[in-house]
Amino acid sequence: MDSDEILLDTEERMEKATEVFRNSLQGLRTGRASPGLVDSVRVNYYGSPTPLKQVANISCPEPQQIVIRPFDQGILNDIIKAIQASDAGLAPNSDGRLIRINVPPLSTERRREMTTRIGKFAEEARVAIRNVRRDANKTAETSEKEKLMSEDDLKGLKDQVQELTKKYEGKVNDYARDKEKDIMEG
Repeated sequence: MDSDEILLDTEERMEKATEVFRNSLQGLRTGRASPGLVDSVRVNYYGSPTPLKQVANISCPEPQQIVIRPFDQGILNDIIKAIQASDAGLAPNSDGRLIRINVPPLSTERRREMTTRIGKFAEEARVAIRNVRRDANKTAETSEKEKLMSEDDLKGLKDQVQELTKKYEGKVNDYARDKEKDIMEG
């Protein structure tokens, strides 16, 4: 692998790790209703676990309420069971046609728990980014041993990989800080 391929692969993998982190943050409650709160819910639809957004329309008509309209009324009870079984801590109410979920404001203790979870998610993302850096450096060293690049190119590439690592760790830290601020203010 030449240095450009290694850099491109490294950046793509770091971007994916950052994106996984951002998606995990969307499922955390901030005290305001958001369709992201039920994104991770999977409904048993004809025997296979299907993401909720594929079997229902999800909207937030009010700041403290989520409304779910199933495309097929026959799975209304399956959706309710899936929401109750999820770890979102939400209580769905149904009128036979749609499901309403009232999102209560978070207590101070619950807000602190959420910021702790954000910290754990952020650390997992940073570890994933560092693992990508390690893999890139190993690949670069292998290429240098196989005489595909010089020692100077290897050093330059490692510096560029380190810069990418700092950039993506910074993004993770920014996302975590913004989400923590959102939760503590919410």
